[in-house]
Amino acid sequence: MRNAIRILRDEHRSISAVLQCLQQLTRMAQDPAVKPEFAVFRAMIHYIDAFPERLHHPKEDDYLFARLLARSPAARPLVEKLQAEHVQGARLVRELESAMLAFEQTWPRGAESLAAAVHAYAEFHWSHMRCEEQELLPLAEKALGKEDWAAIEAAFAGNEDPIADLRGQDFDKLFTRIVSIAPAPFGLGEAWRRA
Repeated sequence: MRNAIRILRDEHRSISAVLQCLQQLTRMAQDPAVKPEFAVFRAMIHYIDAFPERLHHPKEDDYLFARLLARSPAARPLVEKLQAEHVQGARLVRELESAMLAFEQTWPRGAESLAAAVHAYAEFHWSHMRCEEQELLPLAEKALGKEDWAAIEAAFAGNEDPIADLRGQDFDKLFTRIVSIAPAPFGLGEAWRRA
């Protein structure tokens, strides 16, 4: 397997791990007798905004998608669909942020709205990543040459996503924060207290 594809799939697994944890914590927050630690929600949503939406997706657009379009014009409908989903994903992150803020300000009300926003984003993003891995990457493997893959790999190797085990800097700190404040079994933080 090409290293660039491994990096892309590792990043998708990282995003999925954060989404799964966010869904589990949102389920826990449905119990009005348990007061959530809102800092963990903020940290996870910040990761979703900072990594997939501002780093991973733009590099897919600029490197993978652009090179695939240059080599395989037949891929245009699929690439345009995925690019439109990147725009939609950014909008859904804003909805996540808004729902989380409303929940924090009105707790214990708002848990259902947050759960709905988390579910919508997670299902959307999992479908998007599945399409990339099952449809786009096989097309790219056939159409792209060695120099294309080298450029894509170089671009993605600089993403520094610590969850995907790449080099880290600011994302190291963010991931460490998420793990340290998320309650067990998702992290090392204290259990959420009964209200």
